[in-house]
Amino acid sequence: MRSTVQRRRTTVLCGALAVAGLLTGCGDSGGDGKPASSSSASAEPSAPAASTSGTQDPQAADKAKVLEVYRAMWREQAKAYRKASEQGTELTRYASLDALGMFRLDLEHMRKSGTVTTAASSLGHDPEVTAVDLDARTPTATVADCVDLARWQTKRVKTGELIPLPSEQPRRYQATATLERWDGGRWMVVKYTPHGERSC
Repeated sequence: MRSTVQRRRTTVLCGALAVAGLLTGCGDSGGDGKPASSSSASAEPSAPAASTSGTQDPQAADKAKVLEVYRAMWREQAKAYRKASEQGTELTRYASLDALGMFRLDLEHMRKSGTVTTAASSLGHDPEVTAVDLDARTPTATVADCVDLARWQTKRVKTGELIPLPSEQPRRYQATATLERWDGGRWMVVKYTPHGERSC
């Protein structure tokens, strides 16, 4: 399974976004230990929404926290990619294990290739929680996202040259993320999988 994921990432996103200097780490991600549970993941979630039956969704609060953590991870990831370094960011507060390893491989490639994202660039997102298992030994959640590259730009640090995306790269593609709820009720993104071959 690992080799399949790596190969897909190589052929779809590595091949497509390597020119932009991003998402090109295709080896095994180094695992990070789970951080202490003393720090909170994000701000207070919104009140649980009512379901169509008129009763409250018992998972609503956790779904809200999951989306907050997912969005916060991307905010910190954007900060890191703008300088090809996670220093000064809180990326490890929201991402760990395979997800963090993937981002660190991207950052390493960016440093070696001398590229960063431009300060004004960003990825568009439309995340949705598609599954929650609160009864598992380690509760998990799945997020489905539509990633929008419309405003994405990278440049070479030395020359300032903007690097365009390849014409065959879909400007909107699907991605999924797996989150786990650790001690203290804190959700963490532990796996992120881009599906660059699936437009949205």
